[in-house]
Amino acid sequence: MSMLRKYMGVSFVLLTFLIISACKKDQTEDTTPPTLSEVTNLTNRATPLQAIGYGEWIIIKGTHLSSTFKVDFNGTLAADSLTYAEDNSITVKIPNNLVDPINNPITVSTKYGTATLNFKIMQPGPQIADFNPGAGVADDIITIEGNYFKGLTGVTINGVAATIISSTQTEIKVKVPTGVTYGLIVVTTPVGSVTATKTFGLKYVIYDDALRNAWTNTSYSTNSLDLASTLNVRRGTTSINVSHKAFSAVRFRLVAKLTMAGYSTIKISIFGGLGTQGKKVRISSSNNSVTSGTYDIVLNEGKWTDYQVPLINIGNPAIIEYLTFQEISGFASPMFIDDVGFY
Repeated sequence: MSMLRKYMGVSFVLLTFLIISACKKDQTEDTTPPTLSEVTNLTNRATPLQAIGYGEWIIIKGTHLSSTFKVDFNGTLAADSLTYAEDNSITVKIPNNLVDPINNPITVSTKYGTATLNFKIMQPGPQIADFNPGAGVADDIITIEGNYFKGLTGVTINGVAATIISSTQTEIKVKVPTGVTYGLIVVTTPVGSVTATKTFGLKYVIYDDALRNAWTNTSYSTNSLDLASTLNVRRGTTSINVSHKAFSAVRFRLVAKLTMAGYSTIKISIFGGLGTQGKKVRISSSNNSVTSGTYDIVLNEGKWTDYQVPLINIGNPAIIEYLTFQEISGFASPMFIDDVGFY
């Protein structure tokens, strides 16, 4: 019994010591609110950054940060699993998508307060994936698809400002400016500008709702050909509806011949009908006495595709009398054609 009392006495003393130690620890815990001073990256931790991009790893420096439980980038929270806090720094990965294209203040919350650091976290520069339709006239609506369009400040076509109808991070709708029929599309945000890889419109028209500029139809061997079909149009009111036989061709002729000075590219829009996926159409030209080279384009079934073929790909002809689009896969195929010409 005396031994039991002895052990109980020792246990009581030990428990009392632990309680007193815990109380002392609580009394000395740092309860000072946090402060934030600068941001660096992980490779050069000594040099403060003025700005950084979405999705990057950073170190936020300051004081009293060890109890951090939340890092907020202008309303978007960093993932808990990607946040590591110490007393004088927080290592954190910026989310891949933030509210503002540039100004995204950082707010850190600890057990004892919050602190905010105004800092520029910038979205990537704008990216254009495509635009549709590929041609148009004044007041037509063009849809530009891509990414990082937040904070959009302007869109130009051939250097002329286009009226912006709507914009999101991934899509812009604009009106074609008066007097603009062709040219490069440029999108600008606070981060920078990007130019579309394909050119809008036609500098010279062969077909848009009808044959233009004295061009005539000299197509051959097709099952059927309708130059004024309303079944499926790229834009406007009509398109060319052709039912090919194997190796038949849609061909246009300008008797007076067209001098190609000032033009660099053939444009054509084609909607591939049933069974056309991966099938090919061969483009060629001639001035009747001299035939150019050829270039093959690959069809996409069930959608309109805008093709731009540099003239150098068909031998860079100086004069064109015939422009030919021939089915060369040996397949009876239906398709629609619209917006044919040069720029």
